[in-house]
Amino acid sequence: MTISRTVDVTAFIDRHRVSRFQLLIVTLCFLIVAIDGFDTAAIGFIAPVLHTQWQLQPSQLAPLFGAGLAGLMVGALVFGPFGDRVGRKRLLLVCVCAFGLASVMSAFAPSIGVLIALRFLTGLGLGGAMPNAITLTSEYCPSARRSFLVTTMFCGFTIGSALGGFAAAALIEHYGWRSVLFVGGIVPIAIVPLLAWRLPESVRYLASRGGHGERIVRTLARIAPDTDLEGATFTASGAKSGGSPVGRLFRPELLRGTLLMWLAFFMSLLVIYLLSSWLPTLLRTTGASLRTAALVTAMFQVGGTLGAIVLGWLMDRLNPCYVLGASYAAAGVFTAAIGSLAATPWLAALAVFLAGFCVSGSQVGANALTAAFYPTDCRATGVSWANGVGRLGSVVGSVAGGAMLSMGLSLPLVFAIVGVPAVVAGMAMMAFGRWRTLAAPVAPQDEWVLSGD
Repeated sequence: MTISRTVDVTAFIDRHRVSRFQLLIVTLCFLIVAIDGFDTAAIGFIAPVLHTQWQLQPSQLAPLFGAGLAGLMVGALVFGPFGDRVGRKRLLLVCVCAFGLASVMSAFAPSIGVLIALRFLTGLGLGGAMPNAITLTSEYCPSARRSFLVTTMFCGFTIGSALGGFAAAALIEHYGWRSVLFVGGIVPIAIVPLLAWRLPESVRYLASRGGHGERIVRTLARIAPDTDLEGATFTASGAKSGGSPVGRLFRPELLRGTLLMWLAFFMSLLVIYLLSSWLPTLLRTTGASLRTAALVTAMFQVGGTLGAIVLGWLMDRLNPCYVLGASYAAAGVFTAAIGSLAATPWLAALAVFLAGFCVSGSQVGANALTAAFYPTDCRATGVSWANGVGRLGSVVGSVAGGAMLSMGLSLPLVFAIVGVPAVVAGMAMMAFGRWRTLAAPVAPQDEWVLSGD
């Protein structure tokens, strides 16, 4: 048939089944966030080696974790919103190339001070890339399957983290700690040409900007080849003009949701990065070998991967806020249990797996929820700033880990303290869901779906 009317690209995507083209986008964005996951886990395993080789104290290692996370925060806050101005794809290519080069340079750092500075630069690129990968994936997913597809894509982070743990242990043993950073930089540089060739720009972004009719037609034809779109004009529902992308996050209909989402992200990433950064070191205090510490810590990411898939599936069928709220609360319990079970490796691995399933899996779901909450005109900014505020929590968590080690607190007390922010994140999600349920009849969002309400 021939289309002669105005086509809403959001509704067009929702009406059609997921195509191979859309699955390709999910896969490419999966690779991007997997590199972030590898980088996050790898630095945690490098730290004990640096502690020995460079004779560093825990208080000296804390800035190493904090620098990379500070870079992630600044990158998300500064570069992320450019995705709403210049496009998702263009920013992704620049950021992936930037953090790859910075990581390669980190492999040749002559001192802890230089390494800290280069870790900050690596974080800048990562901070801009990951939220835009989430946004791009979300904008090519039909609403009925969006949570599952976005969480599946973001499993790249947890899988990359798990592989980072195993790979770091092997690379350090055979080639030293510098090889881990070198590999973490070469891989993203190598995939930039692939991304430039195969990754499309968001059709929702193009439709909201106007003047890209032929480009949109070519892209939508890859989703539904049998539909004739020649001569159509395109719009993206929910897109508005005027004001800065950041200012749009504080529109009256978005303000409360923005603040509650930020609280959940802050608390969630505080827990995730504290455990990712310090769990190997904490386990070593029980007398565990580097290999045992690596295997137990990897279970956190394995659990997070499975949790993301299961929770994403549930989010498409039940109220997504309540699913995440309950999962975060359970994460607090399992995190606290790690401290009492740390001396028994298999029990510690089980507790770490369950904690990862709940908190890391929920964080993946929270990214999908954020992308669904914000409209097209400020979606990349909304996801970026939520991650940026969350990265502030990750900096606090990483520094807090070093502080608790320096204070000599017992492991049960340390992990009990770490479990508290997860419960707070759960409360924020519950409040977010309650507010959205009450506001749903008048909310103007184009994307929001409360399955089960």
